[in-house]
Amino acid sequence: MSQLPLLRLKKNEDRRLRGGHLWIFSNEVDIAATPLRGFAPGDLAVLENARGETLGTVYVNPDSLIAARILARDTRQAIDRAFFVRRLERALALREWAYGRPYYRLVYGESDGLPGLVIDRFGDVFVLQTSTAGMERLQDRVVEALESRFAPRAVVIRNTSGLRALEGLGEDTRVASGTLAAPVELEENGAHFRVDPLQGQKTGWFYDHRDNRAELARWCDGKRVLDLFAYTGAWSVPAALAGAASVTCVDASVPALALAAENARLNGVQAQLDCQVADVFDYLRQAREARLHFDVIVLDPPAFIKRRKDVAKGLEAYRRLNQAALQVLAPGGLLVSASCSFHLARDQLHDLLRASARHLDRHLVFARRGGQAADHPVHPAIPETDYLKAFFCWAGPSL
Repeated sequence: MSQLPLLRLKKNEDRRLRGGHLWIFSNEVDIAATPLRGFAPGDLAVLENARGETLGTVYVNPDSLIAARILARDTRQAIDRAFFVRRLERALALREWAYGRPYYRLVYGESDGLPGLVIDRFGDVFVLQTSTAGMERLQDRVVEALESRFAPRAVVIRNTSGLRALEGLGEDTRVASGTLAAPVELEENGAHFRVDPLQGQKTGWFYDHRDNRAELARWCDGKRVLDLFAYTGAWSVPAALAGAASVTCVDASVPALALAAENARLNGVQAQLDCQVADVFDYLRQAREARLHFDVIVLDPPAFIKRRKDVAKGLEAYRRLNQAALQVLAPGGLLVSASCSFHLARDQLHDLLRASARHLDRHLVFARRGGQAADHPVHPAIPETDYLKAFFCWAGPSL
């Protein structure tokens, strides 16, 4: 019998959980029976419905809108190192099936039964992010499980997510286990990249677009490519390897573009890359005024809509950006327009692209639509796990 305290739900508040979801919101808790203030952030508890039926083991944060998250539906499972080893094994099975090389997102939060946890793998280096108080409390057990299962050269803690502030957590970046001489190297779609897990954005790399980057490569032979928000060259280098005549990389970050140039040299395509340190909006305005045109444009911006209240402002930013990109796209060119904002629905980006093309009197069609790769699997009961969208837009003159 579990010795953990109880967390009880109000009547009929278990339906969504029985359908597969893992989150419990604060207004779903019966605080008369089990006051949330009786818990410290990150405490474990046994969740039960209003009828006293057990629903699983959760971790709790009384200070968060999402008051609890399910870790295990079988409360007989101890949340110890062995538990995390089993979850890592489960996650690993999918990644090893999908990919032949050890470069992928090993753990993607709720989809892998580990809410609040992300782990990216770069060979024998693992970069871990926790975004909730509950997973923060369990972080040492996660590191121990990684050491036990993989004997890694290094485990890096990169806790810089903006979500942490919502859970009352600060930032934390360090090598938790082993030694690391950054940067580290990874392989994706036959290209090689160096990334910096300690200083780069998030874990240093964005694996989610790997399938979309592979698709892009087949459109680039002999083309003039513009990569906006190029970061460290994840789109640019494959485009150059695929035979692009030229690739212009635009980003506001000097260190990111320095690493993009290094990645170009690593793959022997430095002659094709031109790195421009600039604000993307300013660059597009200047390119339009100079009457520059590109055959392929990649538009993969950071999330402009991080919260629901940012939707109106974010939509306007996406509209301005896509419209400006279309203005420097050569007739018969390809615009790859992407968004990692969950709060920008796929249909909204679809309609935004349609409206932008009509505003400029361009005939635009979707040649392909993409999403996130297999190492970012979508949980069918949790829409928030399905966030990435990409449209491959062929745009010609008006009909």
